[in-house]
Amino acid sequence: MNELVVSKSEDGLRIGILQDKKIVELHHEKLSDEFSVGDIFLGKVRKIVPGLNAAFVDVGHEKDAFLHYLDLGPQVRTLLKYLKSVRQSRNGQVDYVNDIESLPDINKNGKMEEVLKPNQEVIIQVVKEPISTKGPRLSSEISIPGQYVVLVPFSSVVSVSKKIKSSDERRRLRVLAESLCPRNFGIIVRTAATGKDAATLGRDIEEIQEKWREMTTNLATARPPAKILSESNRTTSILRDMLSLGFDAIHTDDPRAHKDMEDYLREHQPDYLKNLRLYRQKVPLFHAMGIEKQIKASFGKVSSMANGSYLIIEHTEAMHVIDVNSGSKNLNNQTLEETALKTNLEASTEIARLLRLRDLGGIIVIDFIDMKKPDNRRILYDHFRQVMKEDRAKHSILPMSKFGLVQITRQRVRPQLEIQTLEVCPSCNGSGKMQSSMLLSDEISNNVDFLIRQNKEKSLTIGANPYVASYLKKGFFNSLQYKWFRTYFQWIRIKEDPSLSFTAVKYYNDRGEEINF
Repeated sequence: MNELVVSKSEDGLRIGILQDKKIVELHHEKLSDEFSVGDIFLGKVRKIVPGLNAAFVDVGHEKDAFLHYLDLGPQVRTLLKYLKSVRQSRNGQVDYVNDIESLPDINKNGKMEEVLKPNQEVIIQVVKEPISTKGPRLSSEISIPGQYVVLVPFSSVVSVSKKIKSSDERRRLRVLAESLCPRNFGIIVRTAATGKDAATLGRDIEEIQEKWREMTTNLATARPPAKILSESNRTTSILRDMLSLGFDAIHTDDPRAHKDMEDYLREHQPDYLKNLRLYRQKVPLFHAMGIEKQIKASFGKVSSMANGSYLIIEHTEAMHVIDVNSGSKNLNNQTLEETALKTNLEASTEIARLLRLRDLGGIIVIDFIDMKKPDNRRILYDHFRQVMKEDRAKHSILPMSKFGLVQITRQRVRPQLEIQTLEVCPSCNGSGKMQSSMLLSDEISNNVDFLIRQNKEKSLTIGANPYVASYLKKGFFNSLQYKWFRTYFQWIRIKEDPSLSFTAVKYYNDRGEEINF
């Protein structure tokens, strides 16, 4: 079950994608986002750096944007010719593409100074948002996406998404694309075009061409640096890119976002309008759907999994390192090798989700639990590749090394989300920090389940700080005590212990002895 959740925040919108009620992607669309991936700018070259074979371009960001020679695109000279024609017309009356005769492709091994000069105007597109102290990453190989196709101005390439596996369907779509492709445009057929007819693709192409005409009009009078064509907002972009997967429900608590999505769906996918819901309750949407708790649990240094296993995620300047730990709650009647394989498979699924959710990029090294059998290593590697297929970011996975390490490279195009998973501790008046209290009751419930089901404890008593004890016993028929009684058919006593810190919890057996595990 796929769900899209859009919630209003203080500085924009938070967008979550859920699969089977678990959050797999989290986006933040800020009100001040001016350099989103896909935006097209009229920029001005600041300087050429021969050593990097690149140029720094002023696009209005505090840091100059980076444009490498390999990102110019083979038809950049034709694009510059088009720019000159439009700028000289001053009224945008140039036939946006058809009046321009293509020039020869640039040399793949050429130099930036052979193509661009300082203070020269250039049309560029953002391919990577500003991250940390770096400005945007740019490309002059412009592409404008629609729902079913992507048009590439001044290109002659016609291609079909590799994710379409049927050779007959690929052949059919290629023939359609070649017949519908406008002059001086290349075309890429997207996965969502599977099964679509010529009329549907034709309407999509016409909508994209209209965007190009709009850009031409803006370009005629723009003063660099200036945005001349904006990518649609992130909410409708996600709808456009992921509607092929199908959303069983689309929730939002923002009337404006609801209207934008309603308009988009009515025009492109009216069948999905019945899945769009406007949330009007007082409880925040992310809290009501349990997303806030999942975010807190997923963005900390330690990420817990079932059966007591957990991940430790460390960030360094050069890479991200993930350590898989089995914990102390291994399943009974299993060999060490079986436990390691089971834990590693579970960890690989969770890691694939966290990479998408956190949008971790660059080099990622995973230290799985050691396994002796080559067959088990192969099973883990194949499983990991399978669960990573749902990740839209470009990535590469190397087989497990002899040290039990798996190395990944993964592309990141938007700033990494920083989620605060620590909160001020009331026991020390803010002098220290602890894990989020939102997760405390879940941790206690998991420990109770383990002690009764796995350790076969006949009687159990929990010692907790008075504040925590009151929370656990609050509202008799809705209390955790009563829920435990209905689940395990035994009454679990809760005693207040003022000597314990806010998050410290102790467990005692029927003899009053503390249980250490």
